[in-house]
Amino acid sequence: MNRIFFRFFLLVMLSITAATFVIYFAISLLFGEPLDDIARRQASGQIFLLEQYVDKAPTDEWLGRLNKVREVSDVRFDLIGLADALQSVPRGQRAALERGEVVLDAANKTMFRRVDLTGQRYIGSQADVLRAENLPIDIGLALKMEAVRYVIVALALLVPIALWSRSHWQGLQALSHVADEFGAGKLSARAHMKRSASIYPLAERINHMAGRIEALMVGQKNLLHSVSHELRTPIARLGFGLELLQAKTDDPQLQRRIGAMGADLAELDELVNELLGMARLDSEQALQMALFPLAPLLRDCADSVQPVPPGLCCDLAPNLGSLFGDPRLLARAVGNLVRNAAKYAAHDIVLSARRPTTDSVQITVEDDGPGIPEHERERIFEPFFRLDRSRDRATGGFGLGLSIAHKAVALHGGTLRVEDSNLGGARFVITLPDRQAG
Repeated sequence: MNRIFFRFFLLVMLSITAATFVIYFAISLLFGEPLDDIARRQASGQIFLLEQYVDKAPTDEWLGRLNKVREVSDVRFDLIGLADALQSVPRGQRAALERGEVVLDAANKTMFRRVDLTGQRYIGSQADVLRAENLPIDIGLALKMEAVRYVIVALALLVPIALWSRSHWQGLQALSHVADEFGAGKLSARAHMKRSASIYPLAERINHMAGRIEALMVGQKNLLHSVSHELRTPIARLGFGLELLQAKTDDPQLQRRIGAMGADLAELDELVNELLGMARLDSEQALQMALFPLAPLLRDCADSVQPVPPGLCCDLAPNLGSLFGDPRLLARAVGNLVRNAAKYAAHDIVLSARRPTTDSVQITVEDDGPGIPEHERERIFEPFFRLDRSRDRATGGFGLGLSIAHKAVALHGGTLRVEDSNLGGARFVITLPDRQAG
């Protein structure tokens, strides 16, 4: 949550800062420099004293009142020539000084104003300027006050942003958890949120989508399971009939034909078994988890391949230890990979296993066969997909072995990927988390 919160807060603060600068430049363009206005307010007492006390005096008393102000005020008042004053004020304010207006130099805490424009105060007063120095102007204090206002606004925004971000983030985390469960095969996973939640409409749409997907998947599984079961009875009857027919004939040619039909029927029976196995893997039944030694299971997988390939070898690390999982499913996944390698390997097949970290196990099966093109590596785990259908007769199988292995590994929270092997063929890598019992 911290990342989304601070990103949003930073965006808000940058927006406020940008708006502050825009406001400053707009006010400067339309109404003059804001800092001059602040300085004028801070020096308003001296300006009021000059305009309402000194200037209100009769002509012959003007200098006298000015001297009295000089005696009691901490501000230093003196008279300078107009030419010198024009050199002291900023270029943009010289015209205002010549018109007789009060001109402030906030940086130097100084004020300028002509004595008068017509010389009525005293002889030559139209060429003199009254300068007041050490005015009580503190722009730094004003800027600090503005900074404090900015900080207070930022803190005031921080609280509602934090509350909104926390609620929003919790909703997103809930949706992420539902997505993980749904992707792992728990089709009944749904997001449960209050109607007041900010992402409630999104959660409802995800729930509706999940419901439709669940209905489609359940229908597909039920159809596959029902068809597979219904096929068993006619296959069994056909097998029994072929056996009877083979027993009643002595014709060698007919015997060969019946044998070929029996082989086709056995292949069909094997396909039904594979389909039922796929249906069981897609179900939400709990795995039969147990803690089992890994090395003996992998050796049994290698020995289960019949006939045993002469180039098959096992390279198992000595520290494999035990693994918590379903040994039946993992044995089937590894066995499918070894049998697949045996179909396509030229000679060498290597089954290896190691622990790259203390909480994971990596099992690899590689061969020296033709390999798998990179653009086909994602599709080989799809049911019934084969790289070269012209080799179906030679290699056998139905294209379900890799799909079953992929599903079995996924049910354990692991991954199965394929890459190039140093032997020249394909290298299948199973990575499993080590979830100890309890």
